[in-house]
Amino acid sequence: MSQAPLVLVDGSSYLYRAFHALPPLTTSKGLPTGAVKGVLNMLKSLRKQYPDSPFAVVFDAKGGTFRDDMYAEYKANRPSMPDDMRVQIEPLHQSVIALGFPLLCVEGVEADDVIGTLARSSAAADRPVVISTGDKDMAQLVDGHITLVNTMTGSALDVDGVKEKFGVAPEQIIDYLALMGDSSDNIPGVPGIGPKTASGLLVGVNGGLTELYAQLDIVPTLPIRGAKTLPAKLEEHKEMAFLSYQLATIKIDVPLDIGLDDLQMGRPDHDKLAELYTLLEFKSWFDENQRDAKRSGQEVTAPVAEEAAVETELKYTTILTQADFDLWLKKLNDATLIAFDTETTGIDAQQAQLVGLSFAVQANEAAYIPLTHSYMGVPDQLDRDTVLRALKPILEDPNKLKVGQHAKFDMNILANCAIGGDQSCGITVQGIAFDTMLESYVLDSTATRHDMDSLALKYLNHTTTSFQDIAGKGAKQLTFDQISLELAGPYAAEDADVTLRLHQTLQEKLNAIPSLSKVLSEIEMPLVPVLARIERQGALVDANLLGIQSVELGDKMVALEREAFAIAGEEFNLGSPKQLGVILYEKLGLPILSKTAKGQASTAEAVLAELAEQDYPLPKVLMQYRSMSKLKSTYTDRLPEQINPRTGRIHTSYHQAVAATGRLSSSDPNLQNIPIRTAEGRRIRQAFVAPKGYKLLAADYSQIELRIMAHLAKDEGLLHAFRNDLDVHKATAAEVFGVELADVTTDQRRSAKAINFGLIYGMSAFGLAKQIGVDRKQSQAYIDRYFARYPGVLEYMERTRTQAAEQGFVETIFGRRLYLPEINAKNPALRKGAERTAINAPMQGTAADIIKKAMVAVDNWLTSSGLDAKVILQVHDELVLEVREDLVDQVRDEIRAHMSNAVKLDVPLLVEVGVGNNWDEAH
Repeated sequence: MSQAPLVLVDGSSYLYRAFHALPPLTTSKGLPTGAVKGVLNMLKSLRKQYPDSPFAVVFDAKGGTFRDDMYAEYKANRPSMPDDMRVQIEPLHQSVIALGFPLLCVEGVEADDVIGTLARSSAAADRPVVISTGDKDMAQLVDGHITLVNTMTGSALDVDGVKEKFGVAPEQIIDYLALMGDSSDNIPGVPGIGPKTASGLLVGVNGGLTELYAQLDIVPTLPIRGAKTLPAKLEEHKEMAFLSYQLATIKIDVPLDIGLDDLQMGRPDHDKLAELYTLLEFKSWFDENQRDAKRSGQEVTAPVAEEAAVETELKYTTILTQADFDLWLKKLNDATLIAFDTETTGIDAQQAQLVGLSFAVQANEAAYIPLTHSYMGVPDQLDRDTVLRALKPILEDPNKLKVGQHAKFDMNILANCAIGGDQSCGITVQGIAFDTMLESYVLDSTATRHDMDSLALKYLNHTTTSFQDIAGKGAKQLTFDQISLELAGPYAAEDADVTLRLHQTLQEKLNAIPSLSKVLSEIEMPLVPVLARIERQGALVDANLLGIQSVELGDKMVALEREAFAIAGEEFNLGSPKQLGVILYEKLGLPILSKTAKGQASTAEAVLAELAEQDYPLPKVLMQYRSMSKLKSTYTDRLPEQINPRTGRIHTSYHQAVAATGRLSSSDPNLQNIPIRTAEGRRIRQAFVAPKGYKLLAADYSQIELRIMAHLAKDEGLLHAFRNDLDVHKATAAEVFGVELADVTTDQRRSAKAINFGLIYGMSAFGLAKQIGVDRKQSQAYIDRYFARYPGVLEYMERTRTQAAEQGFVETIFGRRLYLPEINAKNPALRKGAERTAINAPMQGTAADIIKKAMVAVDNWLTSSGLDAKVILQVHDELVLEVREDLVDQVRDEIRAHMSNAVKLDVPLLVEVGVGNNWDEAH
């Protein structure tokens, strides 16, 4: 056993996981490369770890296997291989071989069977074997000399590791899989048996399927949830269980005409690697290969790409004549998809003026139609109203598909552009089928930027002309109508052209992941016109009331400042971290809880909050002062300045492509952060008012994330509570504290509420102890009791952590993904943070998806009904509507119905609806 281990790599497993778990990469010509890079990275890492080992990299061969003959439905639920994955197989195989790794593909069996045969072969019996895979099925092969390693996660499984992870020994893994099934391979198993039940059964009978079915009479006595009903279930599905056993069994006797001598590493083929790395645009690896070749005495000439010297000809036109305009009108009428963009005098969609429009209907060709450029010497432009009237039928045709980059902005600009001086006569753009900003966001919401310049560089390897390039910077920056057409025309045309080309690239990537394509088409895109309408509608605010509140907040701040001076024994600048640090830590001697990067005692808000919780008076006063200051500067002073002079209303901007979980955010003003738990925050909501003859109606999902947790976890206790309209916090308190529902105290309910919400946000026993005022031991006891009463929640959390670590992402109910780059980090703090996100993100993201679907449903109903009611705000899980007084009862009932039925979960969605003269009253 002193020899270097035999390393067997499950190439197919890593190909799939690298493709789905890692953000997609492409070359400048659009060739997908992310999966190739992911697998090669793993192989290079393994090679460094096992420099003297024989290797085999094993991939599935084309065509079916013996398991398809055994069970026609085997792997039948797997979608067909995405085109973006398929095109990477050949360059991956070639790269593996060129690196010197022996590569195996054996027809009629799977990669698992080839690996199993090699691992259990007599030639490998006297040496350790390392199987590099992410496939749990392989755990059945583990024994005293065979270990599984997962290079993508850094984990390793020996015999003890298998027992710890799965709850059963390696020799029981096939039985374990046969009982619980495997949805990825469509192995049926026994319906209703999950991992915990399967391991509990096998441990309970101390054997496998045969022993289990011989001892069904003892199953009801086992400490397994629902044990009494299991014998009948197992008997009913016995045949399927044993078929599943056969399907899950890895063959260890595949006829192979190779020995260990054939699995020695070969020398890298530097010429071939240079060719492949050039094709795949792996520049750093290309350079590394060149250096390695030189060290080994070889000279490698870099291949010259055939098209390297050929620049694509761009056909950008600035339209100044009727003939050119007529030509483009025909192109637009004939096109199956139109990319369009507006150029404006500013970035406020409710106040900026239209300057021109650009269009593209095929790649590398676009036109700009200037309308209102006004600099000295500008050429004659086509008549604005004539152009808009001609474009209006095309832009308003719902059957004429269109794509934009942040199209909501363009929709609002065109809706607000008066034709012929008639403010009500704008262009209501319809048929927006795609938005490149949202395509990028859905593809990978964790990417930092989804603006056109960033996307063009990332996906097209194209550096766009920036606005500053043509308009200048700072105070002297020109507005677009002041920019010469020589510069403005190509810039605007490029916007439309790049939008079209980005869409062509991004759509192909999304089509390769059907669940994400569905999120885009069924959630994000239908929401765009809905948000555009809400933004244009705006909300009415009482500027006088805000002024009064601003004065009151100022007075409170002065009083708090005096109180702070009295506690400190001297005057100081409350906004100066340096002066504050001297007062807190040198003069008053408060404990230093945290330091800045420069080693100074921190006065950050989180530190002050913790000191305030410890009953130090000055931090308490400072926290109150900062809260008042933020409300005053952000809302009571600022909101009156944001009232649109044309409409008399405030028009926030909603952002779909910011929050990684799918949540909407807003800005100018940010309405998501107005506090609701403080009297001052609620007073600001009182300034959002209904006009005369109308009421505000607020509809809010109740405990939606807890309901989603119940749906995801399938826990019978939580499902029962929600299905029977119980107070879920009282129900949890009764379970955790062991009292009757009627005897639950207010404090017990408060603690249970903290547990319910804390656990879905990944709160630790330490965090819960701080929140509910008990010691850590007592807090841990509460958590343990909670999981004992709600085992489905614990199983969900464990399952989610495992899946996140294996896949690199988690999903909402609707298939929205959140990538977790730190889920396998070696740093425990980063890894634990990613695990908390993994548990919570499916709930937050699903809640975001549900409110979005509800907004679309409500908008469709309001549009078709013609009722005098409009959505004016969306905040978290709440919709606020402005409703004519005589329609309040009708709208209340309809809104509740549409929001409750936006999606069907295993528990009902509860919607609370309030009505008032202002937002606070209605909430």
